Amino acid sequence: MSSFDHKQWQRRFSEDRGDKPASPARRRWAAGRVLLILAGALALFILLNISKGLYTEWLWFSSLDYGSVYTTILKTKVLIFFSAAIIFGLLFLGNLVLATRLAPKTETLWPWAIVSQLQRGLKWVFILGAVLLSLIFGLVAQGNWQVVLQFINGQPFGVTDPVFHNEVAFYVFSLPFWHFLQGWLLGALIVTLLGSAGVYLLSYSAQQLKFDRARPVLAHVGGLVMVILGLFAWSYWLGIWELVFSTRGVVFGPSYADIHAQLPAQWILLAVVVIFIGIILVSILRRNLRWPLYGIGGWIVAAIIVGGIFPGIIQRFQVEPNELALEKPYIEYNIQFTREAFGLDRAYEQSFPAEKAPNYQDIAQNEATINNIRLWDHRPLKDTYNQIQSIRLYYDFHDVDVDRYIIEDEYRQVMLSARELSAEKLAGQAQTWVNRRLQFTHGYGIALSPVNEVSSEGLPNLLVKDIPPVGDFNIEWPQIYFGEKTNDYVIVKTKTQEFDYPMGDENVYGHYQGEGGVNIGSFIHRLVYAWQFGDVNVLISGELTPESRVLYYRNISERVQHVAPFLKLDSDPYLVVMDGALFWIQDAYTTTDRYPYSEPLWGGLNYIRNSVKVVIDAYDGSMTFYITDPEDALIRTYQSIFPELFVPAEQMPEYLRTHWRYPEDMFNIQASVYQSYHMTDARVFYNQEDLWAVPREVYAGTEQAMEPYYVIMRLPDEEREEFLLMLPFTPVNKNNTIGWLAARCDGENYGKLLAYYFPKERLIYGPSQIENRIQQDTVITEQLALWGRGGSRVIRGNLLLIPLGKSNLYVEPVFLQADDGGLPELKRVIVAAGEQIAMEPTLKESIAAIFGAEAPPMEPEPPAPEEPGEPIAAEIAALIEEAQQHYDQAQQYLKAGDWANYGKELDALKAVLDQLAEFTGQEGE
Repeated sequence: MSSFDHKQWQRRFSEDRGDKPASPARRRWAAGRVLLILAGALALFILLNISKGLYTEWLWFSSLDYGSVYTTILKTKVLIFFSAAIIFGLLFLGNLVLATRLAPKTETLWPWAIVSQLQRGLKWVFILGAVLLSLIFGLVAQGNWQVVLQFINGQPFGVTDPVFHNEVAFYVFSLPFWHFLQGWLLGALIVTLLGSAGVYLLSYSAQQLKFDRARPVLAHVGGLVMVILGLFAWSYWLGIWELVFSTRGVVFGPSYADIHAQLPAQWILLAVVVIFIGIILVSILRRNLRWPLYGIGGWIVAAIIVGGIFPGIIQRFQVEPNELALEKPYIEYNIQFTREAFGLDRAYEQSFPAEKAPNYQDIAQNEATINNIRLWDHRPLKDTYNQIQSIRLYYDFHDVDVDRYIIEDEYRQVMLSARELSAEKLAGQAQTWVNRRLQFTHGYGIALSPVNEVSSEGLPNLLVKDIPPVGDFNIEWPQIYFGEKTNDYVIVKTKTQEFDYPMGDENVYGHYQGEGGVNIGSFIHRLVYAWQFGDVNVLISGELTPESRVLYYRNISERVQHVAPFLKLDSDPYLVVMDGALFWIQDAYTTTDRYPYSEPLWGGLNYIRNSVKVVIDAYDGSMTFYITDPEDALIRTYQSIFPELFVPAEQMPEYLRTHWRYPEDMFNIQASVYQSYHMTDARVFYNQEDLWAVPREVYAGTEQAMEPYYVIMRLPDEEREEFLLMLPFTPVNKNNTIGWLAARCDGENYGKLLAYYFPKERLIYGPSQIENRIQQDTVITEQLALWGRGGSRVIRGNLLLIPLGKSNLYVEPVFLQADDGGLPELKRVIVAAGEQIAMEPTLKESIAAIFGAEAPPMEPEPPAPEEPGEPIAAEIAALIEEAQQHYDQAQQYLKAGDWANYGKELDALKAVLDQLAEFTGQEGE
């Protein structure tokens, strides 16, 4: 008994027990628990990270009162993700389960313990694989949330295509959705087929069985193949409508070969696939595997011959020898739809006489135009602003914008720029977290100057300058928390006073008074934002208060894009001064690459509308999305999706509406298309007989394409001047001017395009020809060369063509800058009119040098009567003296640039000459 007890004791409580290795099962269980814990921790971290991102996004959108926009997008993504993931999961797992049940089962040579373990392992492999693939297919589907929402909410364009007679909305909204659905289902079924085939392969190989063509297995695999083939047939059907985007012909869109060869080919291939499905069905019933191989071969041959060779033969041997005759209707469709897609069908086209040179009456009658010719170029002006108005090293002028204001009851074109904060320019020892995030939080004020005024030192005449801003505009809220350089987050309403502006040797501090931003007074908010920004200081800083707010997404373009990712943004947002505050206007576009027949540009874009203008408060970051083109089907679709995001343009303050500018990016795109699509005759278009190009100019010694420019001018047959964006054109490979395109910006005329055609029967100097004439002028070139040899850099600015009366005036500024990067100064203005060129210190002097050099009006010399009566002779003498006085006074006004009084004196001179004509007529009788 004692021996038994001793053995039992040794067996249960052996001293060596702890040294014995654990059993394999115990080690596997311990490793499994560790892996399970790690996997759970990883899953929890991922879940918390996603939740943090969703929560901070919701807080940000809610702070802008656009929470509904975020929830609409989020709900759509979640619904699509889970729907797609569940559908795929059920489809995939259901077919795998069916395959495991249909697979043959025989007694295996393997031990049952191994088989059971393999079955359990494979079960988990299948489940995990299905979950992973479901996540992938769910994410793929979720990425198409815009396609789904556009399909559900799509609005009609009111345009029908002339070949298939479908509404354009079908191609823009419906067809992309059907393509997405077909592609997603095809991918899901192919993966499912591969998974099911893998189960059968594993089962047969594991049991060392020969494939016996079991009808259940054939029915399962064949059924999946037939459904996949059905999706291919659907793809051929969708491909019929895709012919409106064909690139086979001479222009974009369906061609003769597409309609008469490719279209029948699509139907034939669809029928071939349907027949193939029938072959698969018969093969399953007959348990014959050869017929599907014949079907595959027949399909491939049909695809090559019918789908490829046949349309190519039609194109080569029927179309190319008779291309114009056969393609003419399709060229006309392309011209019509391209002009509609880019808004060129709205352009009002008319002739412009383009006489050799304007006369002094044109100068006198267009005083406002002359006084608003832009002399300052935005590049040297930005350098000048940065040198004379930055005030401190941490301020920066990022961009210079052109706009117009009523100043002293005159309509003036001005250039202005925001003085933004560049915290990265702070001294190295000042690059602290408190300085970057709490203290240096905003820019301050603007610089503003007329486009044509120059001081005696060659600098701009600033109407708004310095810190705090002083000048002709009252700016009560000059702080710029949101701008073009504000790329970092800041925290406001903290215990740390914010730097406002420098005042002599001291600084003025203050606190943010707005309601923008997200409150981070609570611990939870501080925690999630510390995690979001990867900055623990947000959580531990003692400077934050319950009222503290974090401002992020402060770059205005990034801010707008984050709210409305479906809009394309113009590259040049601009600043407006209104009611003592600063506002940004960001132009936004609705675009698509799915407009039928329309010729695509770079990136495939073939439709664009400037349908939205976003106004952003530079102080608190609040945004309003105004619809400026309610006829656009795309913006009406987005408005249906996000009803609380957009508001009508009529709700915009009237003052802001007076500062609408036609956006340059839009105009550039339209001008690029118009170079070809001003030709509306199919024959002329086919032959490219009248192709246009953008003129070349010399800027800073380098030749470049001219850029569109804003002007204030009076259009032909209009009563007053207005703000325009314009660009001249030349014939391709020629240098003479052929016309110009303008976009109106003021009032009810906003958005209207005007195209003026010059006479083709005579030479009208183009910009590059004017540039060559300037370079050939010895007086000008000698002066420029002298400056260049004196250690200065000569910058010839933008050459502007200014339509004036019935002719054109060319103006080009000349800047001087020290080679070491000194201050750019406007030193000369070159003016060209007809055959004459002048370069003087000011625009007025250059104009006077040209028009003042003309021969004065000939004084009348009436035939002397044989015996003139004394009263008549005295009156004639008095009128001659008065005419001379008016002429002399007119010349003085001309030199002074006083065009209004110059015109009045000319009118008075004409009246005197008329009286003289009457007297001479009386004496002749």
